[in-house]
Amino acid sequence: MRKLKKGDHVVVIAGRDKGKKGTILSYHDDDKLLVEGINLVRKHQKPNPNRGIDGGIIEKAMPIHSSNVALYNPVTGKGDRIGFRLLADGRKIRYYKATNEVVDI
Repeated sequence: MRKLKKGDHVVVIAGRDKGKKGTILSYHDDDKLLVEGINLVRKHQKPNPNRGIDGGIIEKAMPIHSSNVALYNPVTGKGDRIGFRLLADGRKIRYYKATNEVVDI
């Protein structure tokens, strides 16, 4: 089970976009993830009329390492570390380490 999942709200804790918040869109490899509106780069793109792609300069989100983001805790308003707990019925859940609240059931 991963500490961060697709659809989680995260905050960037290191790098050029430090302090920005976004939602995880997808995973690239085991340790890189694509976050909405984070790590945007400008890419020069050639036109391809067969695919209907216009040429020019586009902004594209690039993957960011998972160690540079933390799960956003709405109670504290900051990024928080995640721990795992086993429930009585044997299910494994995630919880915020600062407040001991369950992330999702």
